[in-house]
Amino acid sequence: MRHTQRAAGLIAVAVALSALAATPMAAAASASPARSRSHAAGAPILKATIPVGLGPQGVAADAKTDTIYTANQGDNTVSVINGQTNTVAATIPVGVAPAALAVNRKTDTIYVGNVNGTTVSVINGQTNTVSATIPMPMGESPQGVAVNSKTNTVYVAISGGTAVVVISGGTNTVTATIPVGGPQNAIAVNPKTNTIYVTTNGTVPVISGRTNTVTATIPMGNLPQGIAVNPKTNTVYVANRQNSTVSVISGRTSTVTATISFPDIGPFAVAVNPKTNTIYETNQGEDTTLVISGQTNTVTDRLNVGGGGGVAADPKTNNFYVTEPGNNTLLVFGF
Repeated sequence: MRHTQRAAGLIAVAVALSALAATPMAAAASASPARSRSHAAGAPILKATIPVGLGPQGVAADAKTDTIYTANQGDNTVSVINGQTNTVAATIPVGVAPAALAVNRKTDTIYVGNVNGTTVSVINGQTNTVSATIPMPMGESPQGVAVNSKTNTVYVAISGGTAVVVISGGTNTVTATIPVGGPQNAIAVNPKTNTIYVTTNGTVPVISGRTNTVTATIPMGNLPQGIAVNPKTNTVYVANRQNSTVSVISGRTSTVTATISFPDIGPFAVAVNPKTNTIYETNQGEDTTLVISGQTNTVTDRLNVGGGGGVAADPKTNNFYVTEPGNNTLLVFGF
């Protein structure tokens, strides 16, 4: 799951948040025509357009509760969306400039990285309230968040530091920092192998969740950004921002096994549906979202949506979700 912020000075292109128009957060989802390249059988269909907070970036889906969460960087909130009704059920104030978030489905807990607030907000999914606020070491900025639900451990990618921060989900305290050699952009976890993957400048360090050490460093394309894992196939996908590719990594060998090229500019965020072996990838430079087959490593559809926002997939409903920061909306796609 990848979710990064786009403030000036970081790798992502800045968003002029002041130009975003305020939108009612609890408004019902509006019907919209699908904006898929094609509408043949099996092509994605736009099911709903949901107004959320200002400048939504990261998005996470809880398949167990059919709830979706967006990190709204422009107004320091998290929108809670009911997946059955496609409406905003709650709006939760968090830290300054939330950009990334992840869900622990076993504990019904959501972790939000507040980039400018240098904290991680912990949300109780049952009450939709912040139950804890965890400061980052030395006031560093959390750029990405991932959770291993099996070990109840949270991993935070730090944009300005050189180490990944490890948080205990049981105590909400920082238990370790793992040096990875440079600033990080995004982070993902394979809970089956207890392995963590993080994108840095030109590499993907591979971390053992058992020892909290780097076990391999994989050379990557130009400016690796978003990252996601398919735990069923033990495969990792990395969006390389500056050369319009997605790298495919074998989790078994920690090597790049394929490179998926496309003309879209600025690959940004990545999500995986392990049930269908489908990858979704947003492009910041062209406001597009690609659908990629994990079997053939080819682009099967292109949607003219995204605006460089986040993307998440729900393997239970087979829906996927794309944030549009410039429109203050969450798009719901299905098949």
